[in-house]
Amino acid sequence: MNSFTTSALTPAFPVLPRTGLETRLAARPDGFPTPAHFRTVTTAVAAPAPGQVLVRNLFMSLDPGMLLLMSGGSHLPMPRYEVGEVMYGDAVGEVVASADPTLAEGDLVTHRLGWREYAVAGAETFRRVDERAYPSPSMHLGFGLVAYVGLMEAAGLQPGDTVFVSSAAGATGGLAGQIARLKGAARVIGSAGSPEKVAHLTGVLGFDAAFDYHDGPVVDRLHAAAPDGIDVYFDNVGGEQLRAAIEVMNVHGRIAVCGALNRQRAGRPDDGPGDLLSVLGKRLTIRGFTLFDHLDLAPEFGAQFRGWLREGSLVYDETVVDGLPSAPRALLDLVGGRYTGKTVVRLAGAAG
Repeated sequence: MNSFTTSALTPAFPVLPRTGLETRLAARPDGFPTPAHFRTVTTAVAAPAPGQVLVRNLFMSLDPGMLLLMSGGSHLPMPRYEVGEVMYGDAVGEVVASADPTLAEGDLVTHRLGWREYAVAGAETFRRVDERAYPSPSMHLGFGLVAYVGLMEAAGLQPGDTVFVSSAAGATGGLAGQIARLKGAARVIGSAGSPEKVAHLTGVLGFDAAFDYHDGPVVDRLHAAAPDGIDVYFDNVGGEQLRAAIEVMNVHGRIAVCGALNRQRAGRPDDGPGDLLSVLGKRLTIRGFTLFDHLDLAPEFGAQFRGWLREGSLVYDETVVDGLPSAPRALLDLVGGRYTGKTVVRLAGAAG
């Protein structure tokens, strides 16, 4: 479950399939969702009109932020999911029919029309990617660029910094910790939700220290792991871990706010950063960011990322779940902390 597959993903398919599965928001949740808030149905697949292409999705991404889009109370810079409508998210797929000269059958593309086995839309909706870039097409859905932007742009990582990453065994946190080390951090500390994940951080991903946030007050665990304080906090959680980081942070420390898992798991806002007097006294920087503001860094990051993979200096951690009907439960399990690394749903071969 925790390593990518390099098996062939292009079985023979009819050029124009008759039907495919798609998942819709069945009802808007009040609090944490259940599988009943999703509905997966069989629908007709249309042939592409002029200017359109038909894509058979190979993999789709599962992201914690999808829960915020379900609730309708999200402040994310993207449309919420509407009841009765197909959900969306990042996906990678193969063009199986094209009515536009810019894309050809067999091209590998990324796009935002996940939560369905087949996607038909204008050619401009899809971005062609190099099928030879990675061992598996699913790696085009990784969160490495998010981790890179958060560290280098939002947090201004400097060589010699001590870095703390929350939810460090997840899709973004695991890469953030590794990238911090590769970029010269003196010490990288991670938090996770189980002893197994803590061992994974130090034994597989190369963190210098890690702790289970269930094992007592986070501020005490963080003081023990970083007796000289921390300079950068990559925040995927909020809540108690954010408050602990502020207390342990050194003067002129920087916080990159990437996620809010604490809020997403509770289904309601958490208590936030608490007393901001320490932020004032230590002259801290707390900066939220989104990937969409920094897409210009994609080529720079991509070149480094591929180099790290070739050298074996970075571990790409991935959990693969099979079939669109499994996706709703997998999303809830993801937010609940069941998986490590990037979680994707394999769709190829699920329809005919």
